[in-house]
Amino acid sequence: MGEVKHILLAKFKDGISQQQIDDLIKGYANLVNHIEPMKSFRWGTDVSIENLHQGFTHVFESTFETVEGIATYISHPVHVEFATLFLGHLDKVLVVDFKPTAVDP
Repeated sequence: MGEVKHILLAKFKDGISQQQIDDLIKGYANLVNHIEPMKSFRWGTDVSIENLHQGFTHVFESTFETVEGIATYISHPVHVEFATLFLGHLDKVLVVDFKPTAVDP
């Protein structure tokens, strides 16, 4: 069945402090400890030289074993509470879920 990636691109609102952003990222990472279908979490900031980020500054990647696991995650009370807080600090957000496919050279 493979894994499923949940990618969230974000641009925080102007005026949000770096400490607030750091606290929100720690809260996001902590979801792995509370929501069983969420297998891993990684994040980073845009470092592209192409300037095609369309204002998005942060990338968050969560890994699940199934699409159903993402559905469980989305409806989980801990996620719902965190998402309400997190999304309130964002100016822009884009979410994509996909199943990675390897390409043989």
